[in-house]
Amino acid sequence: MRWQIVAMLTLITALTYLDRMNMGIAGKYIQDEFAFDTQTMGWILSAFVLGYALFQVPGGWLGDRYGPRGVLTAAILWWSLFTAITGLVPRLPLRHWVGLVGSFIMIRFMIGIGEAACLPNSNKIIAFWIGDARRGVANSMFLTGIGFGGALTPILITSIMRRWGWEMSFYVSGGLGIFVALLWYTFATSRPEEHSGVNAKELEMIRPSPQPEDTHLQPRNSMHVKTPWKKLLSNVSTWCLMLSYFCEGYPNYIFYTWFFIYIVRVRGLTIKQGGLWGAAPFISILLLAPLGGWFSDRATAQFGKRRGRQVTVWVGMTCSAILLTLGAHTTGNVLAIFFLSGAVGCNMFATSTWWATCNDLTRNFSGSLSAMMNTWGNIGGWISPILTAYIATHLGWDQALDFAAVVTFIGAVLWIPINADQNLEV
Repeated sequence: MRWQIVAMLTLITALTYLDRMNMGIAGKYIQDEFAFDTQTMGWILSAFVLGYALFQVPGGWLGDRYGPRGVLTAAILWWSLFTAITGLVPRLPLRHWVGLVGSFIMIRFMIGIGEAACLPNSNKIIAFWIGDARRGVANSMFLTGIGFGGALTPILITSIMRRWGWEMSFYVSGGLGIFVALLWYTFATSRPEEHSGVNAKELEMIRPSPQPEDTHLQPRNSMHVKTPWKKLLSNVSTWCLMLSYFCEGYPNYIFYTWFFIYIVRVRGLTIKQGGLWGAAPFISILLLAPLGGWFSDRATAQFGKRRGRQVTVWVGMTCSAILLTLGAHTTGNVLAIFFLSGAVGCNMFATSTWWATCNDLTRNFSGSLSAMMNTWGNIGGWISPILTAYIATHLGWDQALDFAAVVTFIGAVLWIPINADQNLEV
């Protein structure tokens, strides 16, 4: 049952990337229809990420307080509703009060609020459903939903838009979300002890012995214990996790927002070619994210949690920075897309280790810790579309990608003080 739960989380993550990336693809049509310039489109694309970043901690805290199953269900319904409303933006009364650009920004911001609860609560599920030895693999598996969602989105959304218009792509995405929310609520529970399909043998495999941090908690009410914010925020590993995840999020959001427009407008691909090649970075994620989770768990078993988690991030982020630079300065489109796709894949090779480390440091409050971490990652993601557009407009796209490579490498360096062997609950 635990791996079926992880599979459901993978599906939910895929849905989030369908709903956050469709604007990056529809953006080409919206720009043409309403004559938005590049800088304006950057503000629309980044509005989602601002809402996503600001509501990470409330979303994670709610999961710790009330349980991730119900919070995640409500979140899916919320962002799916506003995704569908995006198609109605030009006809909403809101346009008369804040303008068309302001309407797009506000609706994308609301989608970000809903999606903010997704990854912290998914990580909370992993913390309770998966034992220590498989945390890297489990986190990498639900993160492969990014690869599935990202690979399918350009193909699906461009196909829908070419036949029925950009508005229909948002209606379809919203409808899929409602279906997934009902499926999750029917199938999942917050803890394995609450699931009728989990037997004693599987419970023993998940947690073979009582955890030290559980000695002061009752199994059913541990989610109602006050989050130790002071202890979390006074720890060096916490701050380095947050700052380094800022550096993880910045380059990734170039691919989530600008990549399709980049390969069509800068690299000169057709819309159809863009739909196909736009999936390449996410196929890379599909291949390298699970490998990174496996590598992280193997390195941890070999070298211990601290060094094993560090080595995984150092390898992934250093390779990502190198490939970003190569992709920026390669003239051939196919080879450039290959390098750039490899860059985001290597980034996601390392990403599951951030989330696994949150569970290493605190299982009972992993929702709150991972939410704080993801807040910083998405502050980087919020800045990324705006700053990338600014650098590309004033200096060129090569320089915009070079800057992302520098940020990526800094993310690797910031892992030097992080110690996943710590337990922040004792």
